[in-house]
Amino acid sequence: MLMFMRHLVAIAVLPFTVTVVIPIWIGRQNQTAFVIGGSAAHIALQIAGVVMLAIGLLLFDASLRHFVSRGRGTLAPWDPPRVLVVAGPYRYVRNPMISGVVFIVFGEALVLVSRPHALWALFVLCLNLMYIPILEEPMLDQRFGSAYQEYLKHVPRFFPRLRPWIPDDDTDS
Repeated sequence: MLMFMRHLVAIAVLPFTVTVVIPIWIGRQNQTAFVIGGSAAHIALQIAGVVMLAIGLLLFDASLRHFVSRGRGTLAPWDPPRVLVVAGPYRYVRNPMISGVVFIVFGEALVLVSRPHALWALFVLCLNLMYIPILEEPMLDQRFGSAYQEYLKHVPRFFPRLRPWIPDDDTDS
């Protein structure tokens, strides 16, 4: 029960705030509401947005499941995984959870056809493009050492591999 509560708090504070609370606030501040597009171009944008939302939710869910089942920690920097997670989507890209969140916020911007939401999505992307290499990766290197160094050599930060990386000592294949 304690682990469940830790995950719930981490999700509520971080991705829920970024993908739900702030977008609702932006929508209210800018009188943005969902309306089915009045033109083929708007409808195409909205369909692309729904696809991005679905991809984002799937990536986030798969990443979180691996954090729970293998990492024995949460997605929060104050309660990180105790075990390096290099399975599932983490075999293709080092930051699938952040990728999922970025897909979600860009998807919201497209579904709403909203410039303020697109600016928010760009901000989230830029923030993570800076945060991950400057702060997160050095912390992971300190915590996991040579295992993380080996992972860095094989799995890209943001652009996924076409085929999954399988560590030499992997027992999950």
